[in-house]
Amino acid sequence: MSIKYNVMIQKEEEWYVAKCLDNNVASQGKTIEEALKNLKEALELYLQNEEIVQPKETYLTTLEVAI
Repeated sequence: MSIKYNVMIQKEEEWYVAKCLDNNVASQGKTIEEALKNLKEALELYLQNEEIVQPKETYLTTLEVAI
């Protein structure tokens, strides 16, 4: 069984931080690929002890606001 999760990656100084938007699990890496690999491992560990729930459909966009 596999589940697709919504993930956001942000650059924070020298690290990329990958965050799962569906359950707040996060990890980091020196590259985007490493951050995603580490997040996948963290999610697999997290899900070993949790009830599997299908994530809600999520839309992510940007919004420009005048200040």
